[in-house]
Formats: sequence, structure tokens, C-alpha cells
Amino acid sequence: MKINLKDLTEKIEKEDYLQDLETVKYADISKSKTKLRSYAEKMVKETVTALKQDSLVQTELAVTGQRPVTFALETNIINLPYSNYKKIANFFDEGKDYEVNVYFETRSEYVNVSHFRIDQIATDEEILANEDEIVTKLVDGITEKLKVVRTYKKPEPKKKTTTRKTTSRKKTATKRKTTRKSSTTKRATRTKAKAKK
Repeated sequence: MKINLKDLTEKIEKEDYLQDLETVKYADISKSKTKLRSYAEKMVKETVTALKQDSLVQTELAVTGQRPVTFALETNIINLPYSNYKKIANFFDEGKDYEVNVYFETRSEYVNVSHFRIDQIATDEEILANEDEIVTKLVDGITEKLKVVRTYKKPEPKKKTTTRKTTSRKKTATKRKTTRKSSTTKRATRTKAKAKK
């Protein structure tokens, strides 16, 4: 599937794309890889359906629990989420058609400092040709990111070091008296030239 910059930004702005959101408890998918695979299969099938209809898609899986995380598949021409669609124009020219790729997003305050991660999981051709392979990639990606979320330690906020302000006294500069040598000027003496006869 190809799309030009103008159509892409208009569709995202008007939310003219297929959207789906599934919510699941962490305990439900952490114990059963088959249950996680069923959610991944659904996300991939929705993406394939959208691509066959020449439509954009955003399908999300929100995992609730102590450390919530949202996984998403989005079709786009660049690895930017739909929420940053206005920045896409900085990277592409209008009037050209660009290939659409499928991106895997992870949003959580426990994933990294920016609370966001996005990776290309497939091209449109790859996902259309081999859904099962992409489902396996997605399951592996979700499993890996769940481990990251589970073990993530937030960076300690930097402590402000308190410094004492010491008042410095201004020292008044004492004027030094210098004795100057008296300047002796050499006086030029002129002799009058004798008049010629």
C-alpha cells in the first residue's frame, strides 16, 4: 500500500482509519502464551484487513495491572505514532507516494525514560504474505517488553545539591603611590647659518 503525505495527515487528523482497543489484565496474559497469541493474531488480522482495504489502522492492546502498558500496531510511512502526525511533514515531500509499513509501539512509564518505544515490525508486503510469522514476532515483542516493564527501575530524581552562599568581602584596593622620574627633555640647539656673500 502506498499513500501520499497529504492523504496520510488528513486521514490521521480526521481519525479516518480503523481503530480497535482491547483491554486485558496482566495476570491473564502473563501466565498463558496461547492467550497472548490470540490477542496478537487478532491485532495482525485487523492490520491485514485494513491494508487490503487500502486503509490505515491502529489496533491496541491495553494491559492493566500494577504496571500498565499499551501495545499497538499502526500503519504509517515513518516510525512516528499517530499522536505526532504533524511532525511527519518535516521528513517527507508532498506529491510523492510512500510505502506504508507496520510499526509496533509500546507505551508505559515503565518501559524507558521517554515512556515510549516504536519499532518497525513488518512492511505491508511481509504482513500480507506471512501473517503467522508476524504474529510470532509480535508475541515475542510483547513478551520481551512485558519483561522490561516488570523489571524497569525508574531513574532516581537528581537531588539538588545545596551550596552555601558565602558572602565575600570586597577588598578596597589601596592606591599605590609611585614616584615618577622627572623627565629630562633634550633641547635642540639651532645654529644660524651664515649668510652667503
